[in-house]
Amino acid sequence: MAQIPIWPGSSNFSASAANTDVKPTPYGFYDGDDIFTSSADSTAQWCARRLGYPLVDVELQDINFFTCFEEAVTEYGAQLYHFEIIDSFHTLEGNSTGSGESGSLNNNVITPNLGNTVNVADQYGSETDGGGGNINLLKGNLLVKAGIQEYDLLSNISSSISGSEAVYIKRVYHNAPPAIVRYFDPYAGTGTGIQSLMQTFGFGNFSPGVNFMLMPMFFDALKIQAIELNDQIRKSAYQFEVYNQRFLRLYPVPTYDYVCWYEYVVKSAVNNPVKDTGTNLITNMSNVPYDNPEYQFINDPGRQWIRKYTLALAKEMLGSIRGKYQSMPIPGAETTLDHGRLISEAKDEKAILLEELKKMLEETSRVKQLERQNNEAQHIQDSFGKVPNPIYIF
Repeated sequence: MAQIPIWPGSSNFSASAANTDVKPTPYGFYDGDDIFTSSADSTAQWCARRLGYPLVDVELQDINFFTCFEEAVTEYGAQLYHFEIIDSFHTLEGNSTGSGESGSLNNNVITPNLGNTVNVADQYGSETDGGGGNINLLKGNLLVKAGIQEYDLLSNISSSISGSEAVYIKRVYHNAPPAIVRYFDPYAGTGTGIQSLMQTFGFGNFSPGVNFMLMPMFFDALKIQAIELNDQIRKSAYQFEVYNQRFLRLYPVPTYDYVCWYEYVVKSAVNNPVKDTGTNLITNMSNVPYDNPEYQFINDPGRQWIRKYTLALAKEMLGSIRGKYQSMPIPGAETTLDHGRLISEAKDEKAILLEELKKMLEETSRVKQLERQNNEAQHIQDSFGKVPNPIYIF
């Protein structure tokens, strides 16, 4: 076996950090954190003693322990922030990747909002008249000719969307003239006879005579309703029909030339799943702006989990090293190393620690917290219900 230095019983993280040849940790994520650097030596010593030092040699160096320590902190942060991303992704999706302090969401309180709920509602709003939506509503026009009832909006040369791709027609401004414009029309068919009535009162020589007669408001409303009802019963109603998303049929048959306006959306825009083409947006778990945790802000329960995970990593690393030399010759015999036991124990400990952390994080989810508050409120209400009510004597 090569004579490689092993754990001497102590370490000095600061001295290792000053070494320009070999840095104490591979990535140096936390080398600038004074709390991490001061904890690295004590964690390495604790792990070495848990592995049997000084009763047995520990075939690891200080940088091996420091590497395990760095990985444990990083794994703790990965589990923590993966949970935060899942728990808050409905709120985070679509926001800027630099929306947090200094571009990071670390140590920021994520306040739930209805952002994505509104985005989903926009899809339904786009299909209702006046319901909003996130589809660009366009306007077009068509030159209607007297006597022509049907038009192809995509091929008719007078249509503003002629030659365009398929569209969805949302509204056609083809309505009967408002009843109010025929309020003074003697041929409206309402039978009110205002002009004859004014002649009786001596206002026939004035124009218009109705300006000199005070009528209640409901009279105006009733007259407008009478004009509209008369049109519905005695005339062909103003209607239209759109079929195949391009053909327009007008009712009644036009009797004069005019411009008909309509609103539409382009089919490709409706079917396009990408509504926000902005850059630097949160679209999936990989670009949610969470960084590695700052060790100095991790509380003691979290640091204890990190120490245990560091020990499991160190045990796994030691087992792999001892597995290279499964037996060592000694005078008159040989001894078998315990690499298999170390690796098996390390895997089990890592799995238990990760499961424990995930379960603890799950208990802090918004759903679990709401359930807990609801149960607590119910128990408090039940407890108060058992308090005797006072009796008042008047």
